[in-house]
Amino acid sequence: MLRLRLKVIGCPRRALALTDTPRPDCPGCQGVGGIAHDYGDHNGEYAGTDWEPCSCWTEWGVTLLPLPHLPRWLRRHKTAPDPWGPGGYSDEPPF
Repeated sequence: MLRLRLKVIGCPRRALALTDTPRPDCPGCQGVGGIAHDYGDHNGEYAGTDWEPCSCWTEWGVTLLPLPHLPRWLRRHKTAPDPWGPGGYSDEPPF
């Protein structure tokens, strides 16, 4: 049984997608959707993590609707001065 949800994806452009959700009471993955396996290189150092998806869900997604870009006046700007002091540091005690 599919447990569908709407999700906002951002690659390559923001869009609304329909995706499946892992089963929350799955004994294999505890609702996470998969099992992470850490592995190391020939020296025994951490080299990365492999992701093994669980069989309680599918990793597919269907893009439903591309979302428009934010208007320029709604985008965040860094033009305001820092309120805590020069250079981003304050010499006031933290009360």
